[in-house]
Amino acid sequence: MGKDALYIADRRKKEFTYPIHNHEVFELNFVEHAAGVRRTVGDNSEVIGDYDLVLITSPDLEHVWEQNTCTSEDIREVTIQFFFDLSDDGFLSKTPFYSMRKMLLEARKGLAFPLDAIMQVYHLIDTLSSVKERFYVFTQFLTILHELSKSHETRTLATSSYAKVEVESDSRRVLKVKNYISKNYMDEIRLGTLSDIAGMSPSAFSRFFKLHTGRNLSEYIIEMRLGYASRMLVDTSKGIAEICYACGFNNLSNFNRLFKKRKGCSPSEFRENYHKTRIII
Repeated sequence: MGKDALYIADRRKKEFTYPIHNHEVFELNFVEHAAGVRRTVGDNSEVIGDYDLVLITSPDLEHVWEQNTCTSEDIREVTIQFFFDLSDDGFLSKTPFYSMRKMLLEARKGLAFPLDAIMQVYHLIDTLSSVKERFYVFTQFLTILHELSKSHETRTLATSSYAKVEVESDSRRVLKVKNYISKNYMDEIRLGTLSDIAGMSPSAFSRFFKLHTGRNLSEYIIEMRLGYASRMLVDTSKGIAEICYACGFNNLSNFNRLFKKRKGCSPSEFRENYHKTRIII
């Protein structure tokens, strides 16, 4: 990008052909009229509707939009690449940018925005590439990020363990439990051990964890283990059975079933998809 603050590509096309890739710069990618396209970000893969808007701020997070069942003849894709300093003493650490910086940090796992948030900024994205004065292009882009940061229904895509992102800030009790799970996911994890860490009874802790995370404890542990398994499928040549047991699953058929249910494909298919030509830009 050199001295440029933004790189904007606004294009019309009939199909997606670019392979899975990752890059140092941040990216906001908008797609319309592409229902049926399969979007993969890290270990998350899902079929999109007519409108899709995703923010990615990790240099290690692979992503791709694949044609899949899309038959549209008029796909539009607007890709905005940029880079901001997200350090504690960077410009975005100032009070007016608090929600924006929080969103950009969360986007290390990839963020997908709901339709109402997309419609809120649609006109701004639609006209961004036609603005002549670079200063106003940049301020319009900041407005897009600011408006998106106010959305309360944004979804993270990749799991924390796959995206190599530290356990997010949380209440002290929940954070201690999450850190323990992250360090011991390969072993048997007992409810009693976790409730002791939190200083609560097992039943009270189970309710507390669900209230604070929105997920049952068992679901959270499975998700974390699958995230580590997905990363091992991409980064190593270990066999699937070896990965299964290394990530805390004690039954191969159960691992395969859970993986396919959560990821939409088998572990071997997941590895094969990621072993397509990968590009780093």
